[in-house]
Amino acid sequence: MTTALTIENPPRPAINPWVIAPVVAMAAFMEVLDTTIANVALPHIAGSLASTIDQSTWVLTSYLVANAIVLPLNGFFTAAFGRKRYFMGCMALFTLSSLFCGMAPSFNTLIICRIIQGLGGGGLQPGAQAILRDIFPPEKIGTAMATYGIVVVVAPVLGPLLGGWITDNFTWRWCFLINVPIGIVTLFFLSFLLQDNPNQRRIKLRETKIDYLGFGLLAIGLASLQIMLDRGEDADWFASPLIRILAVVAVVGIVSAVWWEWNHKHPIVNFRMLGTKNFGIATLGMFLFGGILYGSTTLLPLMVQRMLGYDSKLAGMVLAPGGMVVFFFMPLVGFLIPRIATKWLIIFGVFWNIVALYMMSKLNLHADFYSLAMCRAVQGVGLAFLFVPFNTAAFGFVPRDKLADASGIINLARNIGGSVGISLSVSFVQQMAQRHQNYLVGSVNNLNAVYRSNVAAISKAFQHGGMAVAAAGHAAQADIYNTVQRESHMMAYIDAFRFLALVFLLVIPVALILKTPSFKSAPVVE
Repeated sequence: MTTALTIENPPRPAINPWVIAPVVAMAAFMEVLDTTIANVALPHIAGSLASTIDQSTWVLTSYLVANAIVLPLNGFFTAAFGRKRYFMGCMALFTLSSLFCGMAPSFNTLIICRIIQGLGGGGLQPGAQAILRDIFPPEKIGTAMATYGIVVVVAPVLGPLLGGWITDNFTWRWCFLINVPIGIVTLFFLSFLLQDNPNQRRIKLRETKIDYLGFGLLAIGLASLQIMLDRGEDADWFASPLIRILAVVAVVGIVSAVWWEWNHKHPIVNFRMLGTKNFGIATLGMFLFGGILYGSTTLLPLMVQRMLGYDSKLAGMVLAPGGMVVFFFMPLVGFLIPRIATKWLIIFGVFWNIVALYMMSKLNLHADFYSLAMCRAVQGVGLAFLFVPFNTAAFGFVPRDKLADASGIINLARNIGGSVGISLSVSFVQQMAQRHQNYLVGSVNNLNAVYRSNVAAISKAFQHGGMAVAAAGHAAQADIYNTVQRESHMMAYIDAFRFLALVFLLVIPVALILKTPSFKSAPVVE
């Protein structure tokens, strides 16, 4: 059965879309890569620039905050400067600030450069998505979203692996300097290939009264939310006065900004688009997708590093099979999009993600590399079948002159979902580990015969190694306590994977509500 709604025909670009797509995708790939490439290099940055490990996390936070502020403004800036000029301007600013990040002589200078890098990079994700959606014909919309999906899903996974290899073999500065030659080449090709969209609405800044109040409320709200999510676990969440203040400011700022922009005659961010049923529901789906994607992508490498003793490079290799599977399955999903209703593709993706998370929940302290990589590979199948259908359903009913606005909003939803997913997942593990430890230590006392016999056996082993009797007894107790801690943390990770699997079930009712756009070249199976 074919739905009555159809995707309008775009004007055919003068240049083959497959020539433009790799260049645009590369720009977005670099930007998304920089959200994670410096993660494993933080200890090296702290040591090199005389800062603490805690302070070095601002290298990540500053970039994410600046990124979040710019993302929803994509439509306004595109209308003000034109698609080509704005996208190339963002690419140039991102490349130049990457150079300064790599050359930063002090920690404060690096933070300032990272903020500028985040401001420049914030326009690349939604800009690339809007361009790809615009240059491909309706029957190829799945292919366009698959191209962008490879960027968004693979880049965060590749970031820590590439960052670890660069840091170990060169220096942390090359995590940023690597962007410079790629950025220059990308700019060169963009100048020839990229064209302005004739359907894009245009505004003249001199004749437009800019909504500074709406922008200020949104910027303060998003910045407070991002800092709260990033620093919450270290500050013990709402036990900290700073986190409580940030939470209040975030809620008041974001709610006020949405209300103000919704009722403003010329909003700087067109939140009224969320009132469009399909786009609003798909945006909610992308929020959930971002949370589960980044949450699971964070927990698995953390687990193998803390529990199994993997280094950062080997932990990145555990994630690599998932990225490879996504890379190979995305084109298949793009092929299926015009032929099968998006809700069934999404439900299929949910099924495989739940299977993968169930497999992760069966891991233990003796899990081998193959088992870990297989879990991630199975999850890669599910991720491929989620990202493209959600984006296709979201953009299928968006007017072409609103693509830039829509791409900024839905990318912001995915990024915020990712920040929420990471923060809640890590916090969940810490809380559950404490709970399991409190339960396990109830059996670690001298009234337990098993405990006494284990202490005696371990103590005797230490004595055979030359340790004094008293010292061997203390060492045996410490060894058992370390085992309790490891087991409690492992049980907490298992609980977290089970919890994420349950959260995935929320995606199913969201998928069932979505309408599927019609494609003129092929009927859609409902």
